[in-house]
Amino acid sequence: MNLILLGGPGAGKGTQAKKLIDEYKIPQISTGDMLRAALANKTQLGLKAKEYMDKGALVPDSVVIGLVEERLAKPDCNSGYILDGFPRTVPQAEALDQVLSKLGQEIDHVLSIEVDNDELVKRLSGRRTCRSCGAMYHVMFSPPEKEGVCDKCGGELYQRDDDNEATVRNRLKVYEEQTSPLISFYEKKGLLRKVEGTGSIDDIYSRLNSVIRS
Repeated sequence: MNLILLGGPGAGKGTQAKKLIDEYKIPQISTGDMLRAALANKTQLGLKAKEYMDKGALVPDSVVIGLVEERLAKPDCNSGYILDGFPRTVPQAEALDQVLSKLGQEIDHVLSIEVDNDELVKRLSGRRTCRSCGAMYHVMFSPPEKEGVCDKCGGELYQRDDDNEATVRNRLKVYEEQTSPLISFYEKKGLLRKVEGTGSIDDIYSRLNSVIRS
């Protein structure tokens, strides 16, 4: 079973991907992991990616697609995989189609975890981090015993710059601009499955699973 997982920042993709991996015994494939492995192994594509990264430039699609093709051809993908964080744009999705055609594979489901933007802002802007030990809290979902103080070490809790509301809303705007065309792309192919991303982790997973099994 070959899956693509979509969802905005804070939608819970990482949590749900882990549950899918545990149940279906298939690898989760992220471009970040692939890049790190290619750099560590000093592969041809890894060295090419390093040239761009050393200059502070984005790694071009052609290199990323090459890494994806190498990864999907590995034996552990024979029973399926979850693509997480890729594709991000329609050109990447079109390039992925060509790679899959070459490998004799196809995507079974594109799972889009749907969460209202206000809820995502609430989830992300409520995070607090301990300056001393790095422990994470949430003002609504997992607050510390004493406001502003870490339960574990007594350190000061603070809100990271990328967790403030303005930054979070900007991240969501960028995600929507990139991903809306992608959602239309997979909708036209009849592959998109929208899953409500509110409720408990188990509730959301149950919805994902029923979509996959149906």
